[in-house]
Amino acid sequence: MTFRLRAARLDDLEPLYEMAKLTGGGFTNLPADRNALSDKLELANSAFTNEGDELTDEQFVLVLEDSESGAVRGTCQLMTQVGQHWPFYSYRLTTLTQHSQELDRTVRAELLSLVTDLEGSSEVGGLFLHPNERAGGLGLLLARSRYLFIAMHRNRFSDRVLAELRGVIDDRGGSPFWNGVAGRFFGMGFQEADYFNAIHGNQFIADLMPKHPVYVAMLDNHARSVIGVPHPSGRAAMRMLENEGLRYNGYVDIFDGGPTMIAPTDEVKSVKESEERKISSADLDQGERTILATGRLSTFRSCYGARELNKDGSISIDSLSADVLDVKAGETVWSVAR
Repeated sequence: MTFRLRAARLDDLEPLYEMAKLTGGGFTNLPADRNALSDKLELANSAFTNEGDELTDEQFVLVLEDSESGAVRGTCQLMTQVGQHWPFYSYRLTTLTQHSQELDRTVRAELLSLVTDLEGSSEVGGLFLHPNERAGGLGLLLARSRYLFIAMHRNRFSDRVLAELRGVIDDRGGSPFWNGVAGRFFGMGFQEADYFNAIHGNQFIADLMPKHPVYVAMLDNHARSVIGVPHPSGRAAMRMLENEGLRYNGYVDIFDGGPTMIAPTDEVKSVKESEERKISSADLDQGERTILATGRLSTFRSCYGARELNKDGSISIDSLSADVLDVKAGETVWSVAR
């Protein structure tokens, strides 16, 4: 089987819903709610049909499909400018140092402060791969194709990009971080709060959450131990983000305490190293393993392939990827080494 990533369509609702039911909770960008997913696809459709070249608040949804059967087996999302309709909240982990001359003692206390520092950033998120397809590097194809999409539509994205990783969730679907921090003020469990956020946004955090910093030392051991720690299933995703140049700088999710990774957009490896070249031939037998992409907005598509960079500035690609992408000699593709 050969897979390609393409722009999501309105009729992708059912496969997205079926995948959303497999996430296990804590996956705000892919809620198991048909209405919310339908709204998300409507927003994506508006973004894909906008032919402008300016940064506005938009959301793109991409899906991974089997190029032979058309079955949708994965998805990912890109948000161009977060925090425009409602505040984009994070907790920032900082240290307060205090000194007493009388006691000759210095005390350092870690604080969690509610901030909107990351407002205006672009976000990559919503990456989910069907459990039966978690082999063969398809997660990497999903992840890195997002950055090719950004490079190909650079003016539609901010100068800073972030990714929020899901935090630690226990066997019962609860969050130790939520239970130790926000849950004390809201009178609702993590799953209920997370679902409400996915459907209605997090303005209720601004309405009800105390604005004073939280002293980490006052939290229970379980809540403290998961601050900035990704869900076990997200460790590979964290490594991929680190390989792209994104770093954890003390920002954590307000619901589950998962780490937020940040980088300047133009310094993201797959954005920085991507190249647009004209195809000289599409019958390459062997070459450098690569991710190839073509199209614009709703016609975007990407896949794995082989390439050879030619001295005249053109590119040769293999025939299979040319068929999957529906490109031929004389047309252009973007690529980045796998």
